[in-house]
Amino acid sequence: MAAHLHQWPAQGRVHHGAPLAEALPREVATASRVVLVTTRSLSGGALATAAEAAIGDRLAGTFSAMRAHSPVEDVLALAALLREQEADLVVALGGGSVIDGSKVACLANWRGIADAGSLIGAATSRGAAPGNWDGPAPAPRIVAVPTTLSAAEFAPHAGYTDLAAGRKHRALDPWMVPRAVILDPAATLETPAELLLSSGIRALDHAAERWCSTVPQPFSDAVSRQAMVMLAENLPRVRRHPGDLAARAACQEAAWLSVMGGWAGVPVGASHGLGYILGAARGVPHGITSCLMLHAVMRWNAPVNEHRQKDVAHIFGGEEAGPAIEAFVRGLGLPTRLSERGIAAGEIPALAALWNGDAPIATNPRPVRSAGDLEAILRLAA
Repeated sequence: MAAHLHQWPAQGRVHHGAPLAEALPREVATASRVVLVTTRSLSGGALATAAEAAIGDRLAGTFSAMRAHSPVEDVLALAALLREQEADLVVALGGGSVIDGSKVACLANWRGIADAGSLIGAATSRGAAPGNWDGPAPAPRIVAVPTTLSAAEFAPHAGYTDLAAGRKHRALDPWMVPRAVILDPAATLETPAELLLSSGIRALDHAAERWCSTVPQPFSDAVSRQAMVMLAENLPRVRRHPGDLAARAACQEAAWLSVMGGWAGVPVGASHGLGYILGAARGVPHGITSCLMLHAVMRWNAPVNEHRQKDVAHIFGGEEAGPAIEAFVRGLGLPTRLSERGIAAGEIPALAALWNGDAPIATNPRPVRSAGDLEAILRLAA
């Protein structure tokens, strides 16, 4: 019998189905200086205004300049604000970029990082374990209020981007996972439909790649399959009936489930890894990268995990996972081809060459042995 390790992140609470105005005051009650992090698109809107009201006189500052893919410059600017305001809590209101950027800014403060070179040097997923969170917690930590379905709020790792080099980096620290999450379905109402639905495909990517892993675990299988079932039912409901808060809440819970398999040590694969490349090099949004790549990776992986893919295919109404996922994404009005994002076939070799040999492409079920293999996957999505 092989030994395995299941690691629980240092996350205390998830409020689900709870209004922000009810849950957030409880989470900030023990803080004295809170910084609210969001985006320009949300700043000044009803949701951000409600968050500011819930924080009340504890609000020490607002940062609304976090761009897509959490650029290094934005992360350092936020870290500087946290130091300047002596923040003891961050409320991250937004999608994956806001939440990941907040995580890395907190990490920079904990480690005394104030320049781009040092921040890029902190990028690692080696030698750190999400479950190693004994001892006193650093400050500030995060309360996350997600407005998309990317599920960044449940992970102790974060991606951030060196725009000048066109490369995405990844940091892991057990304390980076938000200490609490507020899943208010009404918080997704201001999110544009394409962004919300495509982030739901990102959640599907988390679940499907882990379900199709060649090293599955029972815990991961249980949560990943349930996530796929809930997304298959509720993403179309959200598209048909945008005001359906019950469907939105179900999608939020599915996104939560979709990442829990990682706690059991089950890895994701090339769809995630190629998404990092497309995001950093071509600015493709996180969710859209999954719309483009998940079906292609499933097609390429079929020779080694077709038996697992059958279950995915049946959940989405088909006999083969790649075509079934592509049809599902199309049914949500989302793109599935690189050409739809302005990426020509002639660009594929250069994109494939950006892989540096690391995970999660390195943990793909069908081994990726060269840039040529990545070219083959990308051509399936051309």
